Amino acid sequence: MLAAPPLVHHRTDYRLLLPACTAWAVAAAVLALDPDRHPPLLLAALAAAPVSLVLLATKGPRRSIHRLTAAVLLTAAAAATTTVLHTADLHRGPLPALARPAAPPAAVGQRVDGGGQGAARQPVEEKPVNPEITVELTVTGDPKQHGSHTQGSSLSRPTLTISALVTRVRAAPLPQGGSRPPPIATRTPVTLLVRSQGDYPWRQLTPSVELELRAEVLPERPPAAGAAGGRSRSDSAALLVPQGQPRVIAPPNLPQRLAAHLRKGLRDACDHLPPDTRGLLPGLVVGDVSRLPDDLADAFRATDLGHLVAVSGANLAIVLAVLVGGTPSEPDTPGRGGLAGLLGLSFRTTALLGTALTLAFVTVCRPDPSVLRAAATGLIGLLALATGRPRRGVPALAGAVLILILVDPYLARSYGFLLSVLATAGLLVLGPRWTAALRARRWPHHLAAAVGATAAAQAFCSPVTVLLAPRVSLVGVPCNLLAEIAVAPATLLGFGALAVAPFSKGTAEFLTDLAALPVGWLAAVARRGAELPGAELAWPAGALGAVLLVVVIVSLAWAVTPLLAGRQSRHRRTRALVALVVALLLPLVLLRPPSVVRLATGWPASGWRLAMCDIGQGDMTVLPVGPGTAVVVDAGPDPKTADACLRGLGVTRIPLLLLTHFHADHAEGIPGVLRGRSVGAIEVTTSDESDGERSRVLRWAAGGGIPVMHARRGERRTAGAELTWEVLWPTSPPASDAEGPNNSSIAILAVLGPPAAPLRVALLGDLEPPAQSALLALGVPPPPSPAKSPSSVLEPGGEPSTQLEGRGIEGAGLGTIRSGPGPPGVGRVDVLKVAHHGSANQDWSLMAALRPRLALISCGVGNPYGHPAPQTVAGLKALGATVVRTDSSGDIAVLGDSRDLAVATHPHPVHG
Repeated sequence: MLAAPPLVHHRTDYRLLLPACTAWAVAAAVLALDPDRHPPLLLAALAAAPVSLVLLATKGPRRSIHRLTAAVLLTAAAAATTTVLHTADLHRGPLPALARPAAPPAAVGQRVDGGGQGAARQPVEEKPVNPEITVELTVTGDPKQHGSHTQGSSLSRPTLTISALVTRVRAAPLPQGGSRPPPIATRTPVTLLVRSQGDYPWRQLTPSVELELRAEVLPERPPAAGAAGGRSRSDSAALLVPQGQPRVIAPPNLPQRLAAHLRKGLRDACDHLPPDTRGLLPGLVVGDVSRLPDDLADAFRATDLGHLVAVSGANLAIVLAVLVGGTPSEPDTPGRGGLAGLLGLSFRTTALLGTALTLAFVTVCRPDPSVLRAAATGLIGLLALATGRPRRGVPALAGAVLILILVDPYLARSYGFLLSVLATAGLLVLGPRWTAALRARRWPHHLAAAVGATAAAQAFCSPVTVLLAPRVSLVGVPCNLLAEIAVAPATLLGFGALAVAPFSKGTAEFLTDLAALPVGWLAAVARRGAELPGAELAWPAGALGAVLLVVVIVSLAWAVTPLLAGRQSRHRRTRALVALVVALLLPLVLLRPPSVVRLATGWPASGWRLAMCDIGQGDMTVLPVGPGTAVVVDAGPDPKTADACLRGLGVTRIPLLLLTHFHADHAEGIPGVLRGRSVGAIEVTTSDESDGERSRVLRWAAGGGIPVMHARRGERRTAGAELTWEVLWPTSPPASDAEGPNNSSIAILAVLGPPAAPLRVALLGDLEPPAQSALLALGVPPPPSPAKSPSSVLEPGGEPSTQLEGRGIEGAGLGTIRSGPGPPGVGRVDVLKVAHHGSANQDWSLMAALRPRLALISCGVGNPYGHPAPQTVAGLKALGATVVRTDSSGDIAVLGDSRDLAVATHPHPVHG
């Protein structure tokens, strides 16, 4: 049997590591300081210089320690000084003063009601007016589009943000014909927020173009406010909303015009490709994700392939590897290879070509944090090549971090930069060791290198990604391994198409056709991987989750024998025990079986009859039918939050999803409800208003093959042995004095629990006073005749048909809902889901008739509508009700029966 190849270990140089980390920590801390503390900080930095000189001049046995201390002091002083100087423009000039008024105006013009009819408002004339100014600015970054998100009852319009540097500010003319004040010269970084893109091609703006425009200055929000519209960027002094079309003062400079031309040529060469490939190839090559499908982007994030969706430092590493040689798994390979070695170029010529290629790459692909890290690391390696020194990965990385932090301190608070550095550090520190360990166990060389590098990068980055999104992916490493074989050919073919597009569109299209094969493979890996069990498993959020993941990774690395670089284990029993404990506990943490979660957290409470999920500013109520089965009323505004709530409750089967009306805060969470669950049917209101949201609901239902039915007043259903309900509203035809989407909400009267002492529960959707009053006047519908009346059904394809009530659900194979006798007549209820998130618009005659013992209100923390209204809460308490709110209590569970009613709550991280 052949012996394993000899393992050669180079001593890693860590001398620059501590100064680089010191500069990073100091810059991040200074960015968070108040400007008033900058002067004493500069004095402290100045005092550090002579102290460092004294330490450097000291001789003795501890001279190395003195030198290291001096280096740390000097880098800390330099980082503090450069950060103060870089942030000075954020606090001087007229724009910061306009964005931070000394006495913030009272929010007297704020809506109290959130969009319903008859919403109460404060006097319009007292609404604060934001200042308007005229500015001259230079665009410093590409426009970035932000997708729609749930905003009250509807989806917000997509917006653009554009980074810019304001060079001149001119205030509005004085009233009554006053003269225009002179412009003020400044250098203030700002962010443009473009809300309406129809009147000007904002998305086509190129960095370095100079504009003049009139803009509204949005006030800076307090740190704890959390209201929409405020500024939260540390590298921007103000948020400006353009008013009207801008005027171009100067076109982009020549390098940016060439870069824009190349980027457009690549996009045009991809026009004939399928949607996935058309959107992914420009993103992979130059970071242009403007045409990337949203579901494909979600699949890349779910499989930990997000670094491929946009251009990253790996792209530059591939391009430089073609010129110079070397691979990420062998970063310290001496000498020169690639095309330079093949052509016999000198070290200096190779370094000059590599430098030019790096600068061109940064210009075309834009200076994102990952690109800057790769460019700085590559330039340091090229410098070593030009001087005839060996390339060393760790010193080059530490030197690049140190230089970049001093040049651009804002990188110290960039998650993208942090992840890029950690991934590279994993490749340099753990990658070679794990590769050597696998090769010592006779793994094939290329497979060992791929697995070692991928696992090392994942191990270093995962604790940080948990801070961004509390989840882990069990398919991340396998998907990255499958994707690795396609990344290099797709990148090189894409860059070839980029280079030839200005000269020959046909050749560029031929190259993109060749690139379509590896790019299609990447898309297929992402989509198929995202569909696998374990693609996105919940993990504890925040610092606790990050620390827990670090403990798991370190335990696995210590306990698993192949990760020990071939060394004999001295504590085999201990390692085996650790591996066993991790193997047993990790599935419990990832899968979170409801029985285990209940033991650890007490949620869900045993014997719960109803649960109201804390999903932010929206509604979602769960009515249990049996183990793992529940009827869900509304889905809230966010799929992830809806999925998390149902997972916490252990719900895997939903006989019926009842959607009270087509508003985003009740319907946008439907994809999360459908994720991994069988749903028998979706029942909706008879109103066809809110066409956009209605179309989305029908599309989601069609995608899952789920029948969609219309609810009718008088409809009576039973699910399981302890759940029945009756539809009280809407009427057909709709009442003329109760129009609008809110007043078309489905309202039900449900009976929960044992027949001996059932709970009566009223769920009123978002009904407003006109519909509430009409409901009270109509009362409970009369019992149905023996012959059932047909109900209208929308099949998954969207075509209406007629079918008997309940048959759509039985046809789904669940058979848990059937016609049955309705609940008793109108009277006092035990539990009331207060209409419209507890807004001020309530019909108090209906409230008095219901006289609830327990009133539940679903609303988001710090919502801009003032929900719940104080007068509504006070009125319910005056009727004798106990009021419980999701914004202050979290998830809510109703327990017991009519004789012994109780409530359990489950607080968790804030949802706005």
